[in-house]
Parts: sequence; structure tokens; C-alpha cells
Amino acid sequence: MLTLFAVALSASCVFADDASGVTNIFKPNGAPAHAIVDYTMLVLAVCAVIFVIVVALLVYTVVRFRQRRGDKDHEPPQVYGSNQIELAWTVIPILIVFVLTLVTARSIAEVQNAAPPSKALNVTVVGHQWWWEIRYPDQGVVTANELHVPVSDPDHRTPTFLKLESADVAHSFWVPQLAGKTDVIPNRDNLMWIEPTTPGTFLGNCAEYCGTQHARMLIRVIVHPTGEFEKWVTSQQSNAVNEIQVKAGHDIFFSTSCVNCHTINGTESRGKFGPDLTHLMSRETLGSGAAPNTPEKLRAWVRDPQSLKQGCYMPDMQLTDEQEDELVRYLLTLN
Repeated sequence: MLTLFAVALSASCVFADDASGVTNIFKPNGAPAHAIVDYTMLVLAVCAVIFVIVVALLVYTVVRFRQRRGDKDHEPPQVYGSNQIELAWTVIPILIVFVLTLVTARSIAEVQNAAPPSKALNVTVVGHQWWWEIRYPDQGVVTANELHVPVSDPDHRTPTFLKLESADVAHSFWVPQLAGKTDVIPNRDNLMWIEPTTPGTFLGNCAEYCGTQHARMLIRVIVHPTGEFEKWVTSQQSNAVNEIQVKAGHDIFFSTSCVNCHTINGTESRGKFGPDLTHLMSRETLGSGAAPNTPEKLRAWVRDPQSLKQGCYMPDMQLTDEQEDELVRYLLTLN
């Protein structure tokens, strides 16, 4: 968990924010992120004071004791030992380390020992190469790459507690504005929590190199205003499939290997290898952020997944143009 704060100290790296602009940990939105920023600012302040003092003493020494015209060309008087200076450079660093240790322990305890309130949302996040599976066990909802959560009101707290699992290799879940990064390790369940206080879309990504498309293993956390999250859950619990109007595309989907990898509720498709497609068109992106979820990009994804996300495990189905049109027409009904 110390990596949570180590990442905070290297927070000069930037990411796309709110789907546009720049984001970093210095724009926190929620309790865990605020704790990290407060700790970071203290460390930066201590380092800044030390830097200023050292540079000031160095400049003073260079100017005060520089060689001047007329100085005799011999070594100046040497001073061997100073109890005051030696005491200062021993005691002051010890005090600094002691204070930072106490603050670090308090900050880690504040984040790790938080107890979920009765209204907390429980979510399971599973890292795959290279996408995120999002499960809501209490609501019976499964989606991919977009974590939908309710905004937390200080008077009626609704934090989200995440159980992190890996289906293959080591990943790391990190949304800088909401919390520090937490590793996602095979055969181990790690826990973290977020409590966003402002509605909006907050971007993150996998922070542990996990293979070819690590850089495009993005995550979107969509924070809903009060009351909107319940509506989203209700829409996700329905089987939004219109098979009659798009029977040709439906038949193509179920006659290819698509059916072996994906789940579509209300049908016989129960694949687990790829993302759940039940409400595919309610998502903002394709391929875990590789492209916007538009009809044009969806067709390009179906035609040649490698063109948008090289190395992904989705194969080229070798469909004709007519078959691609029918399949995309069917997928567009999965709202």
C-alpha cells in the first residue's frame, strides 16, 4: 500500500481528464484522493524548505568565501569540528523523518482501515488483457471498462468499495483523481475504495505493465448525480435486445465464434472470455478506451480489431461487407 503514496509523490505525470483536458492527483475528488494530496503537499513543503535552506547556504558560502584580489595564495584557516553544526544536522533530520513517519502511518490507516457504511456500493473489478470487467453482485449487473458509481453526499455517504481480481497477469487499478493505485494480482483479492463528491467522468488506466496493449487498458469512472445511478442500474438489468428487426445480424453473431466469447443477457450467448455485450451501446468507448463507441468505429472494430488495438485477442471474423453491416446493425440495438 505504500505504493499508493509513492505514486502520489511522482504525480507530475498527466492523463486525459473528464474526457477532455488534463488530470492529476492535485485535483482530488473524494476522501482517499484528498488524503493522498494532503500527504503529498506536506512532503513537498518539507522538501522545498530543505532545498531553499541548502541553496541559500551554498550561495552564501560561495559569495562570502570566494577568493578576492589581494588574498594570499595559501589555504585559509581550517575549522575541525563544530558541536552545534553536528547536533543540528543530526537532530533536525531525525525530527523530519519522525514527523513524516507518523503522518504516513496516519494517512495509510485512514485509507486502508475505512469501514464501509451500510449504504456502501460493492463492486468487483476483474483485470483482463486488456480490458476491465465490472461486476455489481448486489444488483446483478455486469459491464466492462466503465465503472458507474453514485456521488457521495457528506450527509448520506455512499462510498464504493472495490474488490480487485486478475484473470491473467498483474495489473494495477488507478484513477488519479479518486484514489491511489492498487495492484491487481492473480490469485489474490485486493481491496480499495473511492468516494467521489462531484458528478462527472474521471479517467484512469492500468498502472502496471501487462503486455502489448497496456497503454490502452483505460478505465472510466462515471459518477452519477443523486438518483441517476439507480436509473442506470435499472436500465442495465433489462435485456435490451431486439432480435426480430435485426434477425440477419443476430444469426451472424450466433453462427460465429462471437457467441463463445461474449455474454448477451436474454440470449443463449454466455461467453466469459470477452466483455459482456448486453448493453454495449450504453458505453462511451470501445476496446477499453481504444476508440469512441460510434457506429463507424464499431464497424471498424468488427471489420479488423487489430487496426484499433493491435495485439488484442478478438479475431478478424473475415465477414463480407454485407455481413458486417448486418452484424453492426444488430450490435447497435444492444442499449
